[in-house]
Amino acid sequence: METKERMISSPRYQKVAIGIAQRIVDGKFPLGQKIKSRSTLASYFNVSPETARKAINVLADLDIVSIRQGSGVIVVSRDKAIEYLEKFEATAGLKEMKQDIQKSLLKQKQELDAMNKMMDTFLSQASLIRKKFPFEPFELLLDHDSANLNKSLADLNLWHQTGATVVALKSKGELLLSPGPYATVRKGDILYFVGDDLAFSRMKNLFDIL
Repeated sequence: METKERMISSPRYQKVAIGIAQRIVDGKFPLGQKIKSRSTLASYFNVSPETARKAINVLADLDIVSIRQGSGVIVVSRDKAIEYLEKFEATAGLKEMKQDIQKSLLKQKQELDAMNKMMDTFLSQASLIRKKFPFEPFELLLDHDSANLNKSLADLNLWHQTGATVVALKSKGELLLSPGPYATVRKGDILYFVGDDLAFSRMKNLFDIL
C-alpha cells in the first residue's frame, strides 16, 4: 500500500500507528506476537515515548492490537490493519485533492486579479491618450442593417444626436474628406469622426452596432 507519500502532514503519532499497521500487514508483526516495548518503538521511529503510547492507543481503539496487563501489546487483527491503511489512504487522497482544488482556485483568482489590474491600466492609459489627442478620429464600419442608413448627414443631424463631427466618409473604396451635409451614408461605408468616448458610443447606437 502506498502510504509513505501521504504521511507528510499527518500527526507524528499517526505516522507511527501507520508504520506499525504496515508491518502487521507485511507480516513483520504476525498475529499473536507481542510488539516491542513503547520505548523501543519510540527509538525505532525516532519519537517520544508519549507519541509511541498514543500510536499504540489508536491501534488498540481499532482492535488491531490489544493492550494486556502483564503481557504488553499483542497483535490481534491483520484484516483491521489493512482496513485502517485503506481508510487512511482514501482520507489522505481526498485531503490532497481538496488542497489541489484550493491551489487551483487561488491561482485562478490571482490571474483574474492580475487581468483586472491590466484592464484598469489599459483604460487609464486610453483615457489619457484620448485627452491628449482629442481630435484623433474614430472609425466606424456601418456593417449592420439600420433605419438610419441611406440618409444624408443633414437628415441624420449627427452632431446634435451624438456630439460627433464627421471628418471623412469612405464609400465603395473612395475616401471623401469633409463630406458635405448632402453626403449619404450606406451599409458598408466607413465613417471617420472626432468626439469623446460617449460620442463614439452614441454613434454605434445610432446605427444599431453593438
